[in-house]
Amino acid sequence: MPPKKRVSKKKQAVKKKITKGGQAMASNPQRFTFPKGFAWGCATASYQIEGAWDEDGKGPSIWDTFAHILGNVVDGDNGDIVCDHYHRMEEDVKLMADLGMKNYRFSLSWPRMFPTGDVKNVNMKGVDFYDRLINELLKNGIEPLATLYHWDLPQALQDKYGGMLSKEFVKDFTAYSEKCFELFGDRVKQWITFNEPSCICVLGFGLGMHAPGRANNPGTEVYLSSHHLLLAHAYSVECYRKKFQKKQKGVIGITLNAEWWEPVSSHADDINASNRAMNFTLDFYAEPIWGGQGEYPKTMRDAAGSRLPAFSEKEKKLINGSSDFFGLNHYSTRAAGRPSATTALQCLPKEIKSLWSGMGSAGKFFSAIKPMVNPFAASYFKDMDISPYPDPAGTEYTTMRWAIAPRGFRSLLNYIHNKYHPKGGIIITENGLASQEDTKEAMEADKDSIRIPFFKAYLREMHNAIAVDGCDVRGYYAWSFMDNFEWSFGNSKRFGLVRVDYDTLERTPKPVAHWYKGVMDNNTLLV
Repeated sequence: MPPKKRVSKKKQAVKKKITKGGQAMASNPQRFTFPKGFAWGCATASYQIEGAWDEDGKGPSIWDTFAHILGNVVDGDNGDIVCDHYHRMEEDVKLMADLGMKNYRFSLSWPRMFPTGDVKNVNMKGVDFYDRLINELLKNGIEPLATLYHWDLPQALQDKYGGMLSKEFVKDFTAYSEKCFELFGDRVKQWITFNEPSCICVLGFGLGMHAPGRANNPGTEVYLSSHHLLLAHAYSVECYRKKFQKKQKGVIGITLNAEWWEPVSSHADDINASNRAMNFTLDFYAEPIWGGQGEYPKTMRDAAGSRLPAFSEKEKKLINGSSDFFGLNHYSTRAAGRPSATTALQCLPKEIKSLWSGMGSAGKFFSAIKPMVNPFAASYFKDMDISPYPDPAGTEYTTMRWAIAPRGFRSLLNYIHNKYHPKGGIIITENGLASQEDTKEAMEADKDSIRIPFFKAYLREMHNAIAVDGCDVRGYYAWSFMDNFEWSFGNSKRFGLVRVDYDTLERTPKPVAHWYKGVMDNNTLLV
């Protein structure tokens, strides 16, 4: 008789902790049924999976340029081939169908269809790829949700006028959006304008760890790029509503990313600090759309002054209410409190390690922190004026070094629901984790001992937010359908429900994929 496989005490502890708020699963599982019509699915993004970076007339994106510069991405990885979805699309859609997917969120590559960014310069082979993808999804009973911008701006527009730093971007993005509505809106009934504005602008123009890799003026460029992004969103939504929505009968919105910032104590100063952190991360983009006035949070306007652009009265009316639902990407929770030199020093090693791990080189790291330590330089991060605090003792982390804190997910859903009451409800457009799976054999032997309990815990807290707290949550898209290029981390972080061998490009569903199929098929979570 072969020896029984031993499970480490640490892994047992992690599983116990994240499965049920520190409690082990009951022998008789509890059933948590979601509302009728709840949308289940998975998500990906064009640059992260497609490959074929310079084939069939595609133009370069800012991520092609960024990833090809040595030192920008961990291990020198890039999206040139990655999952090769461009050539394996039919195979991938069949696998989605086999795994029970009913909804699939993907993104359109602007430079694949319009290589120069100009909609007058159409690459029909790129258009044909998305035509075939959409048709294949519908043939397999999978509803498409298309994201217009998941970070791959045509490099031509970055070269022409600095991309999002110019108001020209607003006009070009609106024209691009309109063309996509014309081309695909007869079949695509759900649209997202931008994925994660905070990541685009803070990581791309504040820390320089994402394309276009700028970090020299975070006190101005984070705000300017964000302002133009929100205007581009608003004008694109206006275009869809005026020209297409009535006939095509679709919905359009935006996806914001947010951590939950938990106050470290009940002291008023700590609560104010956690609210300030929410203002500078989530509310920065949510308040102009759902806040009722079309304005940025007052805390931000007071802190940044004239460095934060103001909307005109016409623009306020345009942006207010410019989303048919609240798209939310959520991965983790952090602790926040009043500024404290003691806690800042205590957290410094962790903060440095976290930032360093996502930088492709020492040069990128030092260019990111230079404005932060310069007492004379303005910075979005200084404007925030909070201190991160240590996570509670015993906190477990994903391989991204993100805290596993499912109750923070519930708190965030309550925050959004109670503050904004978004028309069309909240749709979770990304949630998941990266774990260590060096080989296929290791993945199969592990049986997703961390990933499945993670999803169980987060889905249960989402159910609590719906059934107990009354939050209007209408859908959940797991990130990600398959392992992919994880931006500045390269191929080192595996988020997929399906494992990808980057050498052979073999796809292997992980145990979690079959477990998730059961949840989707039954609209019910068993814990």
